[in-house]
Amino acid sequence: MMLNKNIRTKMRTTFPMLEKIIHTMYTAPTWIYGSYKLATTKEHLKIVLGSSGIYDKGWIPVEQAMMDIRFPENWVKRFKPETVDAILAEHVLEHLSEADCAVVLKQAYRIMSKKSYFRIAVPDGFNPDPKYIADVKPGGLGWGADSHLSLHNYQSFSKIAEDAGFKVKLLEYFDENGKFHFIDWSAADGKIFRSRRFDERNAGGKLNYTSLIFDAVKE
Repeated sequence: MMLNKNIRTKMRTTFPMLEKIIHTMYTAPTWIYGSYKLATTKEHLKIVLGSSGIYDKGWIPVEQAMMDIRFPENWVKRFKPETVDAILAEHVLEHLSEADCAVVLKQAYRIMSKKSYFRIAVPDGFNPDPKYIADVKPGGLGWGADSHLSLHNYQSFSKIAEDAGFKVKLLEYFDENGKFHFIDWSAADGKIFRSRRFDERNAGGKLNYTSLIFDAVKE
């Protein structure tokens, strides 16, 4: 059973270690299953980083308890080069520093096969709504923002991905002038819930919550 959001917020600030233990217990079935799948599937992998138990059929969840993605040696232990066909990370990488994001992209490039993609969604630093930025910025007011370490926009994160060797395909984002851009991307290739189409807060066509979403493509 999931804990009330306000209770978890208080626990996170007052008893951070206890909250971490409870989160690990909650996701235990997921990382046990993910560990089994990684041990028995050798190639054509589709993985979800930080799934928190949410992943579609055919995808393998990779939780923090299984692998701390900040450290290259953990990627080397878990994955052989060019065995992964797709990676999905929805609102995970903002919990890392920009330097650690660069490590993740570089290691992902190493393990990914040709013509594969890394679908990434993070809070959008160019969102023109001041309340949105106040909620998602590092140390912000929103749920989970107390552990945010970076706030990206399409320019800054594109550079990180391109420096790692990827070609960037932007799917949803605000530009520096506050204009929203999107293309009709396929949810079958990795569903992003905090998006223009799938976030319930956008009911009625108003963009109350969106993300910077892009595919980092290995050609």
